[in-house]
Amino acid sequence: MASKICQKSSHLPLPFLIPRFCLQFAPRRGIKSISKPRPNRFNRDPNLPLLESTTAAALERKRFTIPLRTGALGTKKGMTAMYDPDGRRFPCTVVQMDRVQVVAHKTRERNGYFAVQVGSGWKHPSNVTRPLLGHFAEHKVSPKRHLVEFRVKDESGLLDIGKTIGASWFLEGQYVDARANSRGMGFAGGMKKHGFSGQPASHGTSLTHRAMGSAGQSQGGGSRVYPGKKMAGRMGGHQVTTQNVKVVKVDDEKGLVVLHGSIPGPDGCSVKLSDAVKKPWPKVPTHLLAAQPATDPVSDTA
Repeated sequence: MASKICQKSSHLPLPFLIPRFCLQFAPRRGIKSISKPRPNRFNRDPNLPLLESTTAAALERKRFTIPLRTGALGTKKGMTAMYDPDGRRFPCTVVQMDRVQVVAHKTRERNGYFAVQVGSGWKHPSNVTRPLLGHFAEHKVSPKRHLVEFRVKDESGLLDIGKTIGASWFLEGQYVDARANSRGMGFAGGMKKHGFSGQPASHGTSLTHRAMGSAGQSQGGGSRVYPGKKMAGRMGGHQVTTQNVKVVKVDDEKGLVVLHGSIPGPDGCSVKLSDAVKKPWPKVPTHLLAAQPATDPVSDTA
């Protein structure tokens, strides 16, 4: 009887009507997921990528943002105005480069990264400490008033020690990043420092029109002031970077670099100029990379 049922049921189009003892396989029960499998959060799979917490991996991640060549130091002289070919007037800033020289190198084998130490100006040896005098004497460079490091991508950006960097180091039309310490404005209130709107001008406000107001809640916030709360305090006096500043004109004889627009810092401050990170690297002619004769600062000041 069972064999007849199996022969008749074999012609049925629906397999779930066939008795289980007539089936040659065991059905699999379950729900098929339509989402992709999640990666294992444990480091047990041989296909997982290697950890990138080493110094070499960190330098590899920064290879697109580190400039190919060093920057330069300058002194902000002030602002003026120029006219474009269409007759439109635009503001610009004048930066003068004063005896900028390469003082030392930082290499990856010795320091973990590539950098060029650049100095500008001149300082009397009696006003320089003995360790710093030994540093200048070791590299045969006159004492400098300002010393700054500029990161470079690899050893090809390390210039010869003692090379003079003039205003022609930057090309007309290229973009640079200008860094300087902003003008210090002392202790400022919340309205000036953070742009608070202040208290109402009338309707019950008494002698607190420019006050900050509440610094936090009493019970819901833990009866404390949260870290980073905007309050009154010292304003300015920290490093500010202005990116993508266009070089309008370069005067190599006078050491002047004219930049479009304004840059941070008061007149007379030291400004760090480097190739813009968010713009294509400039195509520098080969004659600019040639060594220039170093000048004697004592004879220049005489």
